[in-house]
Amino acid sequence: MKLPTSYLSEKIRSAVRFAVVGTTGMFVQTWCFMAALYCLSQPEKGTVMYYVAFGIGYVLEMIPNYFFMNWYTFGTKPDKKNASGFLLARAINVVIQFCLLPLALACFSTWKDDYISFLVIFIGGCINYFICLLFFKKN
Repeated sequence: MKLPTSYLSEKIRSAVRFAVVGTTGMFVQTWCFMAALYCLSQPEKGTVMYYVAFGIGYVLEMIPNYFFMNWYTFGTKPDKKNASGFLLARAINVVIQFCLLPLALACFSTWKDDYISFLVIFIGGCINYFICLLFFKKN
């Protein structure tokens, strides 16, 4: 039995796999963010500790994401080139997310923290995909 995605081109299949890894990563990052918020005694939205909690979630999600991106999304092996590309893409991604976070907090202040987190991570993840395409190539 063929999977429904087997009829798609490899570029589309890698985008679908990226979405699966990214969605899983989004939930991991949000869970770590919410756990950090809890451990930091629920800091007020927009305070430094709120951003620290968001950063903790970001870093904890980033580590397994690199390996899943290699093996599952792009079918590559971890190496210096894609590791440096991944770190560059993640550096750009973190700037995007940390710039979008105050904007999302201002625009959607009535939303729950995890919904705001999902929105910011989703937008950053879409941009991250196109940056990662430059660095993850099969050997």
